[in-house]
Amino acid sequence: MKKISTAAAAACLLLAASGFVQAQENVVNLYSARHYATDEALYSGFTQATGIKINRVDADDAGILARLKAEGSASPADVILLVDAARLYRGEVDGLFQPIRSKVLEDAIPANLRSLPAADGGISWFGLSTRARVIVYNKVKMNPEDVDTYEELGDPKNKGKLCIRSGSHPYNLSLFGAVTEHMGEQKTQEWLKGMVANLARDPKGGDTDQIKAVASGECQIGVTNSYYLARLMRSDKPEDIAVANKVGVVFPNQQSWGTHLNIAGGAVAKYAKHRANAIKFMEYLASPEAQNYFANGNNEWPAAKGVDIANPALKAMTGGKPFKSETIPISAVGANMTKVQQMLDRVGFK
Repeated sequence: MKKISTAAAAACLLLAASGFVQAQENVVNLYSARHYATDEALYSGFTQATGIKINRVDADDAGILARLKAEGSASPADVILLVDAARLYRGEVDGLFQPIRSKVLEDAIPANLRSLPAADGGISWFGLSTRARVIVYNKVKMNPEDVDTYEELGDPKNKGKLCIRSGSHPYNLSLFGAVTEHMGEQKTQEWLKGMVANLARDPKGGDTDQIKAVASGECQIGVTNSYYLARLMRSDKPEDIAVANKVGVVFPNQQSWGTHLNIAGGAVAKYAKHRANAIKFMEYLASPEAQNYFANGNNEWPAAKGVDIANPALKAMTGGKPFKSETIPISAVGANMTKVQQMLDRVGFK
């Protein structure tokens, strides 16, 4: 048997090592605050289409941001998925994301559903799905015309009728930040004070609990993200269907600034080791295929332009027609967070 020369052996080892590195690099490391089982199909669809494996770490928004800060430049994260505009804004302000340029994303995602451009024109984060902050009401006890605006949640005519989760929950903070952008700080504080006066009970529970409280008659109006109601509407449990049938839904402010939308969105991590794969994954999440996963799997509306969905609950909520949504830059919501927290403290909104 002929001996392989030292140089040839070294070359073979180098080629093998190169192939191993390439195999190892065909990944994207994801930190996700999305805890929806239906997203599994989304991730497997990306891997099937690209051959890129997803390594995922799950935590809540606050936990992910804290982890990124603690890890610093040693962080393995490539893509960050969060489920609140204010938290995406906070990650940007804290320098945890890197602005990117992507024609695919910039063409697909409206400007108001993404961060403001950085100095170099790059975008720090993009909204990838939306959820409307709607008002539900007891169909027996309430006239929908009495709750067809957010302002009416604080109107004395609705005293003792309101159920809502904690004012400091991100979903409410984002709503209050948007209202501050529309009405200004002084009027928003008076509105929040009116909401406290209108509470039927102390804020508690999640959005589904508010819907159930309205259905049971404990309160007559509640505030929820649209996908919680859609889940009840699409449930195969008779008790969930019964709850959904007892409540009506209003998309507020159709005659003024439009219904508040929050977003679930994504960003490329500041120290992403697989930047190209990260951008490819973000672009995939804005594709019609992925946008329909968001809509049909978790009852969210697409963030990308021109995507048609077939979710029966979402269509039933709107009567199959589009609704007017606010057009303020979603980044403004995050910028108002300090003001909102101070107002909540001043009016005693728990």
